[in-house]
Order: sequence, then structure tokens, then C-alpha cells
Amino acid sequence: MYHRWAALALVLALCAIPTKPAAGQGQSSPPRGRKSGVVGQNFPNPFNPETTIPFQVVGCETPGERAVVTIRIFNVIAQHVATPRFEGVPAPNQPVLNLSLPCGSYSAFWDGKILNTGREAASGMYTYVVIVDGTRTAKKMFIAK
Repeated sequence: MYHRWAALALVLALCAIPTKPAAGQGQSSPPRGRKSGVVGQNFPNPFNPETTIPFQVVGCETPGERAVVTIRIFNVIAQHVATPRFEGVPAPNQPVLNLSLPCGSYSAFWDGKILNTGREAASGMYTYVVIVDGTRTAKKMFIAK
């Protein structure tokens, strides 16, 4: 009986100790001089058969500074399904694959087709990953047919 009370007192004491977030947790701004991406939610979501993915390149210190951007779409078992196409200037209709872009707001377009096959992707959950100079950001999207 004494051991149960001692265990309870220990648990209560540990719960009272304030904690700090671990490294890598929480929102923080990128270190000065390091470019990163801000990714918006795709729209429409859920979608059928096509969607737009908004994103931004931030963190440039000088005008004209550029970042390398890649966007990939994965299915729930982490298979690369597609690479969306860039909308607008400076690279209209190019796949967003190692694209060099200045800081600013952009969007990419996915027609819902699987890479190199032309078949439409199945209904379900997908993840899009935006990589800006090695910094990854991911969001989920849903295809409903």
C-alpha cells in the first residue's frame, strides 16, 4: 500500500514540473539568410479531378535572390504519384522540379493524373511536399470521385 502512495506522489510531482518544447517542435521562423517555403492548403479540397497548390518562397535578403523549389505528390504508402506544373511567370506549365524562383507567392496545378501514365489517381488521401532549398513542408489533400 505504501508503494502505491509513493508512486502517486512521484507522478504528481513530475506533472508539476514545467517543460519546454523539444528541438524541432513548434513554429519558428527560419534562421536569418535561410530561404524556406510557406505552403497553403490546396483548393478545392476535396477535389475532382484537378487542384491548385498555393505556396510562397520567403527569407530572401536581397532582391533577385533565388531558391530551388520542388513539389511532389505522394499517396498514403509514400509512393511518388505526381509532380504538379507551375502556374504563371517565370516558368509557365513547367513541372515544379528543381525550379529556380525568386521570393514571392506562386501556385502549382495538378490535373489528378498519375506520373508518366496519364491515368487518373484513385480517390483517397494524398500528401504534397514542397521543398525550398532543402526545407520540406507537407500538407494533405483528398480526391473524392
